[in-house]
Amino acid sequence: MDLRQLNALVAIAEHGSFSAAADALATVQSNISTHVKKLEAELGTSVVDRSNGELTEAGRLVVARARRMLGELDAIASDVTALSHEVVGTVRLGAIGTAARWLVPQLLDVVPGRHPRLHLVFMEATTVGLDLQLATGQVDLAVLQLPASGSEVRTVPLFEEDVGLVVPFDHPLASCDAVSVEAVADLELLLPLPGVSYRDLVDRVAAAAGVRLRTRAETDSVRLVATLTFEGSGAAILPAGAVPSYLHDRWRFVAVDGLAPRLIGVAQRRRGLPGAPVRAVLDVLAEIVGDARRVPGGVRPVTR
Repeated sequence: MDLRQLNALVAIAEHGSFSAAADALATVQSNISTHVKKLEAELGTSVVDRSNGELTEAGRLVVARARRMLGELDAIASDVTALSHEVVGTVRLGAIGTAARWLVPQLLDVVPGRHPRLHLVFMEATTVGLDLQLATGQVDLAVLQLPASGSEVRTVPLFEEDVGLVVPFDHPLASCDAVSVEAVADLELLLPLPGVSYRDLVDRVAAAAGVRLRTRAETDSVRLVATLTFEGSGAAILPAGAVPSYLHDRWRFVAVDGLAPRLIGVAQRRRGLPGAPVRAVLDVLAEIVGDARRVPGGVRPVTR
């Protein structure tokens, strides 16, 4: 097998068809078909189901490893270029939505001026989804809640973030510095679904206090919970970073007794060395988080 065959299969996985893969690689469909047939002949099995254009189980396994190998090849070129003190390449950064809300603008503010030939691609997903995307090579770095569950990733703590009650300024609890979980249980709340990391944390605190939280609505997206809250649909328990600074004169973030901060870290694949572009982004992330002027209230850096 050679790189052209692997590139062709990865392109089919990412773009959905032989013709779209050909367009993405600036070639013709017959070349893509030839590369795939040669790959299948060497492996002795089909990697693409011709009836629906989807990858077979074997094809998905090949793509997962091919992404890692192609990433390492990109890193070789980037590292050599970096010897001339110029970082060149692409970094695909995944992030949970509440962290992406304020980290991505900061990265776009710092990176282009410092590394003009470094291209950033951003992807938003849940912590569980980012674990999988890291393991399969779809992203190079991920900002997610710790601990991460994936065995194929290694993590470094980045910051801790308060989790609390968000209510309008005219709400009866808005004048409190902190409230009990029993007081929160009297409200109908907007919350993420059980299984989302900080929702499980909130439920454990409520259970320890012997109360059950009431929900007005549940969603699979923390960003949607924040949007619904700021559209006036109800009070919510949210991470501090979910509250934009321009809404601080209309919404109050109130601490909840017993609710500990959540830990956010940056993760990368356990195997393989990070290339110069990835190392550059890691450095910028640490710099941003360490600058109190750049982070939301309730977010504090963690010493590496």
